[in-house]
Amino acid sequence: MAELASKLRLTDYFTLGWGTMVGVGWLVVMDDWLERGGPLGGILGFAIGGALLVPIGYVYGKLVAAMPDASGEVAYTARVFPRSISFATGWMMILSYFIVCPWEAVAVGRIAAYIFPGLNSLELYAIAGKPVFLPRLVIGLGLTGVLTALNYRGVRLSATFQNWTTFGTLGLFLFFVVFGVSRGSAVNFPPLFAHTPFLSLLLMLQIVPYFMTGFESIAKAAEEASPEFGSGSFLKAIGMAILVGVLFYAVVIGAVGYVAPWKRLAGRQFLTAVAFERAVGAHWIVSSIMAAALLSLFKCFNGNFVAASRLLFAMGRRGLVDTRIGEVHPANQTPAMAVLCIGIATALCMFLGDAILVPITEVGSVASAAGWLATCAAYYAMGPPPRERIIAAFGIAVGLAMILMKVVPRVPGHFSGSEWLSLAIWVAAGVVLAWRNGRKSLVA
Repeated sequence: MAELASKLRLTDYFTLGWGTMVGVGWLVVMDDWLERGGPLGGILGFAIGGALLVPIGYVYGKLVAAMPDASGEVAYTARVFPRSISFATGWMMILSYFIVCPWEAVAVGRIAAYIFPGLNSLELYAIAGKPVFLPRLVIGLGLTGVLTALNYRGVRLSATFQNWTTFGTLGLFLFFVVFGVSRGSAVNFPPLFAHTPFLSLLLMLQIVPYFMTGFESIAKAAEEASPEFGSGSFLKAIGMAILVGVLFYAVVIGAVGYVAPWKRLAGRQFLTAVAFERAVGAHWIVSSIMAAALLSLFKCFNGNFVAASRLLFAMGRRGLVDTRIGEVHPANQTPAMAVLCIGIATALCMFLGDAILVPITEVGSVASAAGWLATCAAYYAMGPPPRERIIAAFGIAVGLAMILMKVVPRVPGHFSGSEWLSLAIWVAAGVVLAWRNGRKSLVA
């Protein structure tokens, strides 16, 4: 039987982890971040959230080194928990990755329309009051098709694309931040918090899991490591992804608050670009921001596509979903059927348009936290040394707290009806899939 190609190096794993984590939220929903936390609240929210994820990252690093399996959380939980728990964990983690793909596919049309307003034409229909325009839909579908083809052809092609877009994003980011901040002032920063300090931090911490999801995607490509890649380097790549992710988010929030009076700009589309343009007084800086955003979107879309397709493939190989999804292309050495499934599903979800942007953020946070909780619980149950059991227990507490913040009705910022509906649809689909697959197993 064909196996996945073994071609990835440390740089590839870093760009996969960080690239999967950081998309275009820093441009598309910056207004939401500042309305939740304010500049200081946003910075502290990501700093604290990132610090809380370090123990979880450590657990992942230990587990992926011991079990380099593309199924990631599925493999870890299968060691100590029943098959149903293993399936549920994998199904939730697929959601956390897959749900980003249509998010990015929709966002690319939105960014393109900001540059070329004429794309906001030929309205097809509206969902939740948000119109779906044909040109933007075509752009998103085109990008989905390109990334599907890229991942179908080979992991080396996908990794090279990920590397170029990741370092291109970082280069452009440093350029426009340094130039823009030189024209800013500390007088723009107040108010430091959008609400009381506690409430601002709470509202930020609720979305941090979604925007920090991605470091654990490294585990999904563990089987594709090059022969000279040491198992201990997985932990290094995960740590680098978390650290650079926190720094990126903290810097961009701080920069936006510094270059322009953010409170006066609240509610403006692409607030990051608006703030820098106002500070510099020239439109060219918007072009550099949009270029960075597009590169960031491409890498985030691709990274989540890789993670979702590998996890789906590995679940098929384990018989948790249709076993045909677990097949490897004999020539390309890629999980071809899984890649096609993710590509088609992304294209279908795109037809929901802009209405999916905010609900996806909320549901993705809970899905990620559920996977992290299950992984830490599995590691704890494996009986590691006492110090590592404490770390795992802390990870369990963090994952549980992140879930409760969104599902407990009395907590500000809890799930609304649209988010509960989105989660319920996904859970129901998983139950049906598990039931059908279980019946097939019994018949076989």
